[in-house]
Amino acid sequence: MAYLSTPSQLEALFGAAGEASLRKEVPTLHPSYRAWIEQSPFAVLATVGPDGLDTSPRGDPAPLVRMPDERTLLLPERRGNNRVDSLRNILADARVSLIFFVPGIHETLRVNGLARINVDPALLASFTLQGQVPKCVVEVAVQAVFFQCARALVRSSLWAVGQTAQRPPVPTAGQMLGALTQGGIDGAAYDRELPARQAGTLY
Repeated sequence: MAYLSTPSQLEALFGAAGEASLRKEVPTLHPSYRAWIEQSPFAVLATVGPDGLDTSPRGDPAPLVRMPDERTLLLPERRGNNRVDSLRNILADARVSLIFFVPGIHETLRVNGLARINVDPALLASFTLQGQVPKCVVEVAVQAVFFQCARALVRSSLWAVGQTAQRPPVPTAGQMLGALTQGGIDGAAYDRELPARQAGTLY
């Protein structure tokens, strides 16, 4: 078993980053990056806190976030499971990272920054969707923005035609809950009721 233990070993293994890889990172929301983010309906939010790491999906009709200036992102916190792991982490450690996806596009876009939880009533009201006001907005002070190359999504064939035409053989939410609770939660009933519950509580 062989493991790397120093930055110099890592650099020797991979070599130097190319000029484009370094120059694509900027500390603000460049107009090109703003135009890209405006088309994104989905992102993954990463946070860190005293109990560990958290990554969770965020989705809305594009644009998912609002950008009032070149250094600020506003992400509404829509209805979920009330674990609020990301928000708990932000209260303890402001560092966050977002990776944005645009359907059909193989590049992704990363934003790193410092977050705080905004509950200003006027701001929340401005994010009303389907008659529902978010409970808070995650306000991110942008520190670094850059796009990720297409290789990962190309290798995964994530947007390939027919990729979602048939459900892959993965357990349903109910099946997973039933197994995890050793039958304490009725998985079949959970799956049966889930579509209506999701439709009624989407926002």
